Amino acid sequence: MLLMIPGPVQLHERIIRAMARQMIGHRTADFSAIMEFCVEKLREIFGTKGDICLISGSGTAGMEAAIASFSRVKKIATLENGKFGERLGDIAERYTQVERVKVPWGESFELDAVKEALDNGCEAVAFVHNETSTGILNPAKEIAKLAKEYDALVIMDAITSAGGDYVKMDEWGVDVAIVGSQKCLGAPPGLAAVAVSEKAWDYYNERCPYYLDLAAYRKKLKDMQTPYTPAVPLFFALAEALKIIDEEGLENRIQRHRILSAAVRKWAVEAGLELFPNLNKYSSYSNTVTAIKMPEGVSDSELRGTLKKEYGILVSGGQGELKGKIFRIGTMGNVGKFETVSTLAALEDVLMRKNAIKPALQYAQILLRDLQ
Repeated sequence: MLLMIPGPVQLHERIIRAMARQMIGHRTADFSAIMEFCVEKLREIFGTKGDICLISGSGTAGMEAAIASFSRVKKIATLENGKFGERLGDIAERYTQVERVKVPWGESFELDAVKEALDNGCEAVAFVHNETSTGILNPAKEIAKLAKEYDALVIMDAITSAGGDYVKMDEWGVDVAIVGSQKCLGAPPGLAAVAVSEKAWDYYNERCPYYLDLAAYRKKLKDMQTPYTPAVPLFFALAEALKIIDEEGLENRIQRHRILSAAVRKWAVEAGLELFPNLNKYSSYSNTVTAIKMPEGVSDSELRGTLKKEYGILVSGGQGELKGKIFRIGTMGNVGKFETVSTLAALEDVLMRKNAIKPALQYAQILLRDLQ
């Protein structure tokens, strides 16, 4: 099965082999060396000199750790224009007062709405950088800049952008950011990294969940250890994935993600399909997943079901209220030209049988021509 979904992603053979290593003790110098390498490379990917807390858990564990550990605020604004923005709001409501800045899924935030929340006494802002449920890239730099005018804490879900698009925590003024291992980093699911600025510790709440208390992870970071038994094989995999990123070069990797997603968008538009999110002057299309409206007269099962059954290719459908209304093509992690062209060619075949599109693969191939 070829996974063309927004995570988990296809694994490089080197990463698969890395997980087959014999176990090592997690309180040994061998593990500390792996941990130190991961921390150093993740700092580069996050664009920060801050602490890197590595949690054996999903991206959602990282989200909760970020919100809960720094919940000593009277009120937090959560910006919600998709499934994962809403998840931030759901998590935050367990720990503090929340002002949920909502727009319909796939719509863009206006900065005036964020400013209003800050004027209403919000001391922190939490948002999703790359909202995979709708294929929109939210304006992280602009949101963080506005929040800093109020000296507010900035928490950013970078789970599906870090490693595949620009994330510049220190430059933008982001205090806390999260990434999941199974997205643009190209590793298996099961690890979350939370990057933390020095300022964020001013908001630390010691009454956060025991396992997700980032102060415990920070304390053990001095010895390049984790406070609790880590998922050691996943650290083997993450280290190998980060070596692959280092070999490719982070800038080259980001440009590969951007070229792949641009090719998918070009194919969709030339085929007569409609991209889903509605953009404003601040937002842009995601560079790691493309959301496309389902063509009229085609059902989700006809499109995704046929693609899976006949070609062995898995793309994602819509979530929540968008179920059956959109489909989503992931171009993140270890995906390249071969996988992208194969997916678009297969989709073109399926949809042309339904007379739902016109041939457009050539337009995508032009953009992909020079991508190695």
